[in-house]
Amino acid sequence: MQAYQPMLGSQGGAFPMQNAGFYSPQAGQSAYGVLPQSYGMAPDVKLKQQSTSQTGTSYLSPYGASFNAQTGQSPYQYGSSLNAAAFPGNTAAGTTGFNSTQQGIDYSSYAAATYAGQAGTYPYYQGYPYMATTDAAGLGSSTPVTTQTYKLVDPPPVSSADSQYTIPTSPSPPLKSEANGARGRGRSRTRRQNPSPGPENDLERVFVWDLDETIIIFHTLLTGSYAQRYGKDPPQSVSLGLRMEEMIFNLADTHLFFNDLEECDQVHIDDVSSDDNGQDLSTYNFQTDGFHAAATNASLCLATGVRGGVDWMRKLAFRYRRIKEIYNSYRNNVGGLLGPQKREQWLQLRQEIETLTDNWLSLALKSLSIINSRSNCVNVLVTTTQLVPALAKVVLYGLGGVFPIENIYSATKIGKESCFERIVSRFGRKCTYVVVGDGRDEEAGAKQMTWPFWRISNHSDLAALHHALDLGYL
Repeated sequence: MQAYQPMLGSQGGAFPMQNAGFYSPQAGQSAYGVLPQSYGMAPDVKLKQQSTSQTGTSYLSPYGASFNAQTGQSPYQYGSSLNAAAFPGNTAAGTTGFNSTQQGIDYSSYAAATYAGQAGTYPYYQGYPYMATTDAAGLGSSTPVTTQTYKLVDPPPVSSADSQYTIPTSPSPPLKSEANGARGRGRSRTRRQNPSPGPENDLERVFVWDLDETIIIFHTLLTGSYAQRYGKDPPQSVSLGLRMEEMIFNLADTHLFFNDLEECDQVHIDDVSSDDNGQDLSTYNFQTDGFHAAATNASLCLATGVRGGVDWMRKLAFRYRRIKEIYNSYRNNVGGLLGPQKREQWLQLRQEIETLTDNWLSLALKSLSIINSRSNCVNVLVTTTQLVPALAKVVLYGLGGVFPIENIYSATKIGKESCFERIVSRFGRKCTYVVVGDGRDEEAGAKQMTWPFWRISNHSDLAALHHALDLGYL
């Protein structure tokens, strides 16, 4: 101790020494409530304690009077309002803490009642679940508060009969879309964009069909080649073909605006739907809107798809929207569109063609119906006929039930291979695609896409396809 006295003395009053009685243990109690009196302390430990256990009034004095010791105030005043009896395991003997005299440091400035000059409670004690409001109000106060104990009580078990809410086990229902197709928006978009259906991920197999001489017999009837091949009457074959051709174009001109759209053909029914503003067409007059006069100008309808002005494009979109409505309304009841007289002519013509072709269409419809009945398969039609006459063919031959209008593509302008690429972009590459046809165009396109190709050359090919589908091979 004397060895270090000159060093300490040189510092003057900056570090005054404590009374020697501070380090002497009180009777029956150690200095810190840990070491008994019988345990000795090494000299180096004592020296270290002497250098660190100094009063806080000297080196805390630059911070003002708020750090001065207050007589009789506990250094942990902010917790003094909690009753020790409220916590099991705390006894009167076990609550002996460190007072300011023992530690030599003033903690009075941390009292909740005098912090920043505020009296009463301090707000962040109110959030503790084990403190009542009255306890929080008494923080920092020297007045003892009412002792309040808390006991955790387990909630009573809830029976299934009394439970009002149960956890659902079924998946959540899909969100309902608003009528305008935009969820959560107050106004609808006036311009519809790409209404064609996107990739259908639940599909596994897509059957891409050709139309003429695959599903129906049409061109070979007109040329008489079918009759010559199968030993039928050629004049009768040509006559039936001409009658069916007349009915097809009559329907296309009368109800499907083919006179207006012959030079403005599209690949898909929704190709110009982005120009449709959604106007109500129930009272719209297609005869007097001036579209036909403008459409006669060849410069407005080019093979590249370039069209006229915005107003003209909107009228074009109106016509294709109306075609789509008519198709969906009469796809399974074309007789209602033709009228009673033409309906009888149509039924008679259909029966005569079926007899001449040995039920070719009925055999093809068996395969189409099997595919259509499967939830993971779909029929798609790709034909070299223009879109509007192709739609007329589909409804007149009774194929509307197996070909939705969104699944019909015309390859007149872009070719079948390009149509195949559009189909892949729509349904995705995870599906298996099977091309069914008779010509070189679809076979070359299938080879380019590395798709399997099922050739239809005669009745036996149709029967084999139906057999494979019926047994689940396809």
